[in-house]
Amino acid sequence: GTKKKAACPGLGLFYTVLSAFLFSVASLFLKKIEDVHSVEVSAFRCVFQMAFVLPGLIYYKTGFLGPKGKRIFLFFRGFLGSSAMILLYYAFQVMPLADATVITFSSPVFTSLLAWIFLKEKYSVWDLLFTLFAITGVVLIARPPFLFGSNVTGIEGSYTDHLKGTIAAVTSTVSAASTFVILRKMGKSVHYFLSIWYYAVIGLIGCIIALFVMNEWRLPYCGKDRVLLILIGLLGLGGQIFLTKALQIEKAGPVAIMKTMDVVFAFILQIIFLNHLPTWWTVGGALCVVASSSGTAIRKWRQSLKKAKQNEI
Repeated sequence: GTKKKAACPGLGLFYTVLSAFLFSVASLFLKKIEDVHSVEVSAFRCVFQMAFVLPGLIYYKTGFLGPKGKRIFLFFRGFLGSSAMILLYYAFQVMPLADATVITFSSPVFTSLLAWIFLKEKYSVWDLLFTLFAITGVVLIARPPFLFGSNVTGIEGSYTDHLKGTIAAVTSTVSAASTFVILRKMGKSVHYFLSIWYYAVIGLIGCIIALFVMNEWRLPYCGKDRVLLILIGLLGLGGQIFLTKALQIEKAGPVAIMKTMDVVFAFILQIIFLNHLPTWWTVGGALCVVASSSGTAIRKWRQSLKKAKQNEI
């Protein structure tokens, strides 16, 4: 039969930009929350995820545990994915919005490295170069004193908090990359909704335990914080939906490149609403990380096109 034409060219890329904008606004609202710990914000986000996914699990009749041979992978996907979210939210609260966003963009580079180690995927000299670029970008943002001296300017609060935020953002990025490797390992044998379900349930359990241990569990005192919590949950959910829709109708390469709009939006929102001008170190680090992640995405995209042509032959 004849192939069905796309209803609207570029619609997948538009969904990607919209997803990036929603995620960036959610990050901005997180910065505006005053009396809520990042772990508690993560718990609210998990509740929203569960409320969204539960009807899907019932509709598709996937069950709540998944195939027996895949449950261990689902558990680690949930644990690492939720850990990445909690650490990222902490980084957003203690360091500049653009800095934390830029560091997370090194995720594709770490994914390639971990896939080479655990899945025996090809790792070329180009991949090594992109990894070095990403690490250089993170160093420019973190600006460790042994390289840049003790007088570090252009950060929020103390340098100790900035360093903690950098460590949290890098750990979050590695955890997120690990979840991508696990998802590749599972392939299409596990439904997407089931993967999110594990992410939300394990994340919520972990958040509740952590909040009681830290004695940080409390409802926000301010009505504004409560509204922001709800908006963060809704915007995060909307961002994930639009990103999923984008990947359904567009190739992963262009979507990964267009997702660099996250960094652009983070810079714009930080300047307009937080009145915090990024330093040239941050701009340089952003260029290094975005170049490395875009290079990785373009390379993977070209490899997939080449493989598709070979299959056709």
